Amino acid sequence: MRRRRWRSTGNALVRVILVWAVSTLTMLALAGILPDFRLQSDDGDSITRIGLTAAWGAGAFAVLSAVVWPLLVRALLLVPALVLGLLVFFLNGSLLLLALRLIPDGRGEAAPETAVVVAAVMSAVASATSTALAVRDDEAYRRRLYRLADRRRRRRQGRGAAPRTGAAAPGLVVIQLDGVGHQVLRDACNSALMPTVAGWLERGHRVTSWRTDWSSQTGASQLGILHGSAFDVPAFRWYEKDTGEVMVCNRPTSAAELQRRAVARTGDGGLLTLDGASRGNLFSGGADQLALVLSVSARRGRANRSRAGYFAYFSDPANAVRTALSFVADAVREIVQSLRARIRGDRPRVSRGGLYPLIRAFATVVERDVVVAAVIGDMLAGRTVVYADLVAYDEVAHHSGPRGRDTDQVLERLDRSLALIARVAEHAPRPYRIVLLSDHGQSPGETFLARYGLTLKDLVRAGCGLPVSRRAGGTRSGAEARAAVLAALHRPVEEDEEALPGRGSDPVVLASGNLALISFPDMPGRASRARIERAHPALLATLANHPGVGFLLVDGVVLGPGGAEARLDVPGEAEQLLAAFGPGAAAAVRRTDSFPHVADIMVNSAYDPDTGAVHAFEEQIGSHGGLGGEQSRPFLLWPTDLSDPGEDLTGAEAVHGVLRRWLAETDGPQIPVSAPPAEPVAEPAAEPVAAPAPAAPVAAIGEAPDRPGTGPAREPAAGRRLLRPPEAGGCGAGAGAGAAGAGEPPGDGRAAPGG
Repeated sequence: MRRRRWRSTGNALVRVILVWAVSTLTMLALAGILPDFRLQSDDGDSITRIGLTAAWGAGAFAVLSAVVWPLLVRALLLVPALVLGLLVFFLNGSLLLLALRLIPDGRGEAAPETAVVVAAVMSAVASATSTALAVRDDEAYRRRLYRLADRRRRRRQGRGAAPRTGAAAPGLVVIQLDGVGHQVLRDACNSALMPTVAGWLERGHRVTSWRTDWSSQTGASQLGILHGSAFDVPAFRWYEKDTGEVMVCNRPTSAAELQRRAVARTGDGGLLTLDGASRGNLFSGGADQLALVLSVSARRGRANRSRAGYFAYFSDPANAVRTALSFVADAVREIVQSLRARIRGDRPRVSRGGLYPLIRAFATVVERDVVVAAVIGDMLAGRTVVYADLVAYDEVAHHSGPRGRDTDQVLERLDRSLALIARVAEHAPRPYRIVLLSDHGQSPGETFLARYGLTLKDLVRAGCGLPVSRRAGGTRSGAEARAAVLAALHRPVEEDEEALPGRGSDPVVLASGNLALISFPDMPGRASRARIERAHPALLATLANHPGVGFLLVDGVVLGPGGAEARLDVPGEAEQLLAAFGPGAAAAVRRTDSFPHVADIMVNSAYDPDTGAVHAFEEQIGSHGGLGGEQSRPFLLWPTDLSDPGEDLTGAEAVHGVLRRWLAETDGPQIPVSAPPAEPVAEPAAEPVAAPAPAAPVAAIGEAPDRPGTGPAREPAAGRRLLRPPEAGGCGAGAGAGAAGAGEPPGDGRAAPGG
C-alpha cells in the first residue's frame, strides 16, 4: 500500500513537471512570435538564461493562478456569469503581468494586450496537457477521484455529519434536455447524432413519451416535476388582475413566487429536499445545493448560492479560459450559420441579430459547462438526487428550427456531455442511476407575423376598434378586422374611416409560443363572454375565424372557426372540436379553465396535423407553449432497474410522482424530512477536478454544510415521503454497474452508435 502511494505521488509530481515544461516552452514560443513580449534583458541573454527566465515566469504564473485566481473570482462572485466569463481574459492577463514582474532583474515584459493573449494560450495549453496526461494514466485519475470523494466525506464528518456505513444506496441523477421532443430524441439516436443515448437504449434503457398540459413550456413543466404542482400556470407569461402584475416564468421574482405558491399548495418542499442538488433550473426543488437556479437569483449577498454555485468552476483559470474561448467560438458560429441561412433563403426564418449570438453562446457553452461540472461535483460528493437542466437545444431551436444542421450540432455536443457524466459516475462513491427527460418538445412553423403580416396584438386591437399601426392596418387581416368592427357597430364601411375606439383601457396581449392570452384590465375578475361581446362586439368572431387561429377559450366555452362552439361542461363537445390537436387536448383545456388566473381569452394558433406546423405569436420558428404537434410530447428515459412509469403519462405532476417513486425504491431505512427554511445558506467552494477527457470541461462545484432537507414528511404513494441519508460505499465495479446501466464507454468515452 505504501509503495502504491509513493508511486501515485511520484506520478503526480511527474505530471506537474511535464505541465510546467510545456508551459515554459509555450512561453518561449510566444516570446519569439509576439513583438511586445520579451524574456531577456536589453543587452541580450544566452539561450540558457532565457530558458530559465521562461521557466521562472511559467512557474510564477502557475502559482498565482492556483492561489490568487480563486480569490479574484470570489471577490467577483456577485458579477453575473456572462460578465465574469468576459472578464476572464483580462484577469488572466493581469496575473501574467504580475508573474513577469516577479522574474529577477526585470527580464520579463509584455504589453497589456499581449499579456491577455499569452495568458489565454498558456492556460489553454496547460489545461490540454494536464487533461491528456490524466487520460493516459486512467488509474491515476481514478485514484484522484477516490481521494477527492474521501476528502469530502471527512470534511462532512468534521462538520458534524453522521458517518455513513454499509453499502451505498444508488443515487438518482436526472438530466433535463430542454425542448427535446420524444421523436427528435428517437431520430437523433437512429441517425447516430447521440451515440451515448443510443448505447443506453441498446443496453436496456427504455424511453417513452409523456403529455404536457396546455401550457407546454419549461415554467409549468419544471414546476410540476420539481414541486409537484403546475396549478395556476396558464402560460409562460400572463397578466394577473388582482395584482396588476405580469408574471413571466423566467423572471427571478416571478419564479420565486411560483415556487412559493407550489410549496404552499402541496405542503411539500419539493423533489430534492433531502440531500438534493438543483443545477441550471428555474426552481430549486427544495434542494440545499444550487447553481444557476433562477428562483433564488434575485437575492443579493452571500446567501445567493445560484451564483456561488459557479465559483468553483471559474476558480480554475484553465476552465474559465476554455469556456470563454468556446463562448466566442459559438457566438461566431451563430453569426456564420445565420448568414448562411439568409444567403440560402431558408424559410421560415427569423431575425438572429442583436444580442442573440451572445445569448445563444451563454446557453450552449457557459450554462452547459457550469451545469455539467456541478453535476459531476454532486456525484463525487455522493448526493442522493441531482436534477439539472441543459437548455442549449431549446435556445437554438427557437431561432433555427427544431430540426436541421444547427440543432444537430447542439445534440451532438449534449451527447458528449452525457457521456462525460456517465463516465465520471463510475468513479463516484455510490452507484448512480441516470434518468433523462425533457419538459416539452418543439413544433416548427412560420410565425404569425410572417404569415399574415401583423401581430396578434394588432389583430386584437383592430378587433376592438382601437388604432393600429399603418403597416398592420394595410394587411388583409387588419382590413377584415376593421370591417368586422364597423359592421358590428352598424356603421358604413368607408375607405378612410377609422373605427371608434372601445371603452376603457387597452387589452393586455401576451404571447407564449403559439399560445396567447388576452386580458381586459378594466373588467374585474374573469370577464364573461357576454361582457366581452358587449364591450367589443366583433372581437371574438374576428379571432375565431382568422385562419391563423385554431381555437379560443372564453369563460368555459371553446370557440372554433365557422361559428363552432363547445361547452367544457358538456361531455364530448370539446373532445370533438379539439380532436385535431391530439388526445388529451380537451382535458388540458378543461384543466386550464379551472385556474384562478386564466386569461379572459385564451388563443391557440392553428395547427396543421399533416406537417406538424403551428404559428408562434412570438418571433420563433421552433415554438412551444400551446397545443399542436411535437411540443406536447416530451420524453422520459430510464434504466430498467427502475420500475415502469406506467402507460399514458399525462402532466408534469405525474412525472413528479414517478420520480418520487423511483427515489423511494432505493431509500431503505427512512428518516422524516423537516420543514422548509426561509432562506438558503451560502455554499463554499470545493476543489476543482481535472477533466477525464477533452470532450467537456470538468470541475467540482462547491458543497455547502449539510443540514436536514426541507418539506414535511410524506409517504411516496399518498403525498408523503420518507428518505434515508446516502451511505458511503466502495468504488469500482459496483459503482460503475450502478450508473444507470451505462457501461464503460469505449475509446473517447462515447457509447457505440445505434438505437
